[in-house]
Amino acid sequence: MLADLEELVRCESFSADHAAVARSAEVVGALGTRLLGAEPETLVIDGVTHLRWKFGTPRVLLVGHHDTVWPMGSIESRPWSVADGIARGPGVLDMKAGLVQMFHALASLPSPDGVCVLVNGDEEVGSATSRQLIEESARGCAAAFVLEASADDGGALKIARKGTARYEVVVHGRAAHAGQEPHKGVNAAVEAAHQVLSIAGLGAAMGAVGTDSVLGPATVTPTLLSAGSARNTVPALARVSVDVRVPTSAAQDRIDTLLRGLTPWTPGARLEVLGGGRRPPMEPESSAELFALASRLTAELGEERLRGIAVGGASDGNYTAAAGCPTLDGLGGVGAGAHADTEYVEVGRMVPRTRLLAQLVLRTRHRPPAKP
Repeated sequence: MLADLEELVRCESFSADHAAVARSAEVVGALGTRLLGAEPETLVIDGVTHLRWKFGTPRVLLVGHHDTVWPMGSIESRPWSVADGIARGPGVLDMKAGLVQMFHALASLPSPDGVCVLVNGDEEVGSATSRQLIEESARGCAAAFVLEASADDGGALKIARKGTARYEVVVHGRAAHAGQEPHKGVNAAVEAAHQVLSIAGLGAAMGAVGTDSVLGPATVTPTLLSAGSARNTVPALARVSVDVRVPTSAAQDRIDTLLRGLTPWTPGARLEVLGGGRRPPMEPESSAELFALASRLTAELGEERLRGIAVGGASDGNYTAAAGCPTLDGLGGVGAGAHADTEYVEVGRMVPRTRLLAQLVLRTRHRPPAKP
């Protein structure tokens, strides 16, 4: 497993570099072919390479991604290494260890019959080209297991995730000379300042929504802000980026309505609201039964007691859950530092997690499909 992990980590796969992602898909495909005894479908959508294996009539979906956040050349400054039971390298935790564990778990079974494996190449940038594949693959399955890294270095599984949305509020004003006739302009920067306060107010108003959920309240956060084109010109254009995280679909819809209902404070200014929902929430109900099963299996295998954590970040598990498929996330590598220089995987936890996944597949692949 370590040799396979090293091969995947050394093959860099920065999401924005489609050629690198294609090379990574070849390496991942070869690994899956060797361990599963079958070649994948290679699906290229808008230049992004995804892989899929289907065995019989799938009732279990295994989901992973082979792209990473690390720019090309990162392997030089953060080289692959294994020391004192710790493996390091770009993408080692998020989520190349999960891919290795997934393939080895299936290879340990008498047969992979009843399983679909989907490895996409754009998860780190929102899965725009693979979302439809994920949702199509999830429908008709009794369970989806997502090989993202555990929630913390203690190995907690991810039993719920907030949904996400991203917006850009574009403010249209009118340019004018800032010294000679500023009164003839419509200052988009000033209007943007009003909108930042309004958006922050929406966040405060939504704070009570979802307080009874393990995911906590909805959040609406202004982030990036830009305005103007020259120091001596009244800004004609400004932009405000907004990050939204929600515990429920109802909260996601409510915030969308509120943001699209923003109105300008400055006479002559005009607002344009772009963007919208990205990943729907993965609510706790979608994972409850599978987490209970995983807890029982962990006890049978003689491993430490499992913990489940709700997290704010999203994954492709949000899509499988929203498609009506029971979903358990965080079954990949155990470690810490995803997306950071400190990223690592605990080598000693890889085999136990692989055994757990194998048992989960065995116990669920003959279940009837989930009801839509």
